[in-house]
Amino acid sequence: MGFAETFKALSDPVRREILEMLKKGQLSAGEIGSHFDMTGATISYHLSILKKAELIKENKNKNFIYYELNASVVEEVMLWLSDLTGGREDNEGK
Repeated sequence: MGFAETFKALSDPVRREILEMLKKGQLSAGEIGSHFDMTGATISYHLSILKKAELIKENKNKNFIYYELNASVVEEVMLWLSDLTGGREDNEGK
């Protein structure tokens, strides 16, 4: 995982909203696109950025591709951020 791709992906509010949607479970591109007023090509672009950052995974089932959150990458970013702050949140009040 490259942090540059991850933070680029997270910098866009549409992609953050897609991640929020996927935390509830897997969705097809059409299901994701139905929540936005944009073209299918634009949704595909956002999904490709999220895939490149490994924030989402895709599963093919018959004629559909379903997307799901890749929690391990999200956890890796959270661990890195926690290490960056020196774990101060865990040590507060002790």
